[in-house]
Amino acid sequence: MAIVSRRAAAAGGAFEPVTSFYFSSRYGERRGDPTIADFTFGNPHEMPLDGLVAAIREAAVPRDENWFAYKSSEEAPQTFLAEAVGQELGLPLEPADVALTAGAFGAISLAFRLLLDAGDEAIFNAPAWFCYEPMLLAADAVPREVALRAPRFDLDLEAIEAAIGPDTRLVIVNTPHNPTGRIYAREELAGLAEVLERASRRIGRRIFLLSDEPYRRIRFDGRGFTSPAAVYPWTLVSYSYGKVLLAPGQRLGYLALSPRMPASDREQLREVMFATQMALGWCFPNAVMQYAVPQLERLTIDVAALARRRDALSEALGRAGHGVLAPEGTFYLWARWAGDPVRQWNALADDGIFVMPGALMKQPDYFRISLTASDAMVAQALPYLARPA
Repeated sequence: MAIVSRRAAAAGGAFEPVTSFYFSSRYGERRGDPTIADFTFGNPHEMPLDGLVAAIREAAVPRDENWFAYKSSEEAPQTFLAEAVGQELGLPLEPADVALTAGAFGAISLAFRLLLDAGDEAIFNAPAWFCYEPMLLAADAVPREVALRAPRFDLDLEAIEAAIGPDTRLVIVNTPHNPTGRIYAREELAGLAEVLERASRRIGRRIFLLSDEPYRRIRFDGRGFTSPAAVYPWTLVSYSYGKVLLAPGQRLGYLALSPRMPASDREQLREVMFATQMALGWCFPNAVMQYAVPQLERLTIDVAALARRRDALSEALGRAGHGVLAPEGTFYLWARWAGDPVRQWNALADDGIFVMPGALMKQPDYFRISLTASDAMVAQALPYLARPA
């Protein structure tokens, strides 16, 4: 007889392809081997940013006896972020709009618990980050996938509208998008806002939007960025510093409410924010990371280095016959296999080159390369990636 909860079993089933790949596949057998070129997950393969270490070291020195006391969303980082993020997104954020969380995982989990009751449906676009589905299942919600429009992987507004039913409560948009690297333009987001407004009237309940923006500051070729929070009032923004700092093990992020949301709705969410984070297991960042926010806000991964790797890898993959979608943002490269995906993935693995198979995102004809691999790994992999399929 099963002893685990149905939601835990469902989340485990949804996440099984990723856990198998990470622990039990040929990649799992060689993960951490210094001789391989690892392009799978967005992990650092070089020493961390100097400023990151200095900021954490400085913040760890206690100034008073309460330095390491319980921390919720502290007033100083809330105030700082309301100003800094408000300027970045062009939105008049207030400190109470910002809930500090343990990375974007904590922010997304908080959003789900704030908005979704058991059985409520949440729509997300596929291919997608492989954690949305298990996180929704663990929240007793119902995940609904809507395919993006290949080959450019644009939002399919007609399909989103068709997928919205009486139980729909939330739509998730990830921009810049993992895995494709797309940044959705203001016009496309305005079209989505019209769809959500029209559908909310049709079903008689408000549909919220979660804008997942952890790669917001990693953009190529001078591209701009529009947050859905500036276009659709009923938007919550999730953000993580783990990407821009390339330090996913240091958990720091936030969930922000769009200040364009009607005051009564916004106040309802504000009132239950602390209690929900506490009930989720005190999902606030630790004291040191909160103290370090002003210093961390000024730091960034080397985007020029990412662009250089993007260009070199894209050229090699093109010569091999793979179809490459040039990323506009994120630190990923999304490509279509030129031949049999399993055979080609294994051929690369034979040579110590590991990429993320698209099957983990339910796109078996594609693969993803993380540009966070070191320059040495890129140089090692280029001859093999350029090999004709």
